[in-house]
Amino acid sequence: MDHDLVFSRDGSKLYRGEAGGPQDPEKVSARRRTARNRRHLPENFRLHDWRASKITNDLDNHENPVEVSANARRHSPGYTMARHGRRRAEGAKKLAASSAARIGLSSLV
Repeated sequence: MDHDLVFSRDGSKLYRGEAGGPQDPEKVSARRRTARNRRHLPENFRLHDWRASKITNDLDNHENPVEVSANARRHSPGYTMARHGRRRAEGAKKLAASSAARIGLSSLV
């Protein structure tokens, strides 16, 4: 039966008791709001976006994909690489080449 509760994983807990148990959604929201405010982040900033950026940055910096996956608490490095393994530099080159072709430049300098 759903009682509108949020369940945390691993060591996360918002009340005294065992980790991974039911959490009050209002308390979860308050904890995230506090973390966001302490870091002076915009109100529409989502912590999940920050996590995705961290994973991508770690992979871009040639960190070990197995460690990055474990730190992100993902079930496999393959899944992490499929979701975040795209390289920004490669994407920027493709965009630049596409833009150059669109405006009539034959090659990039």
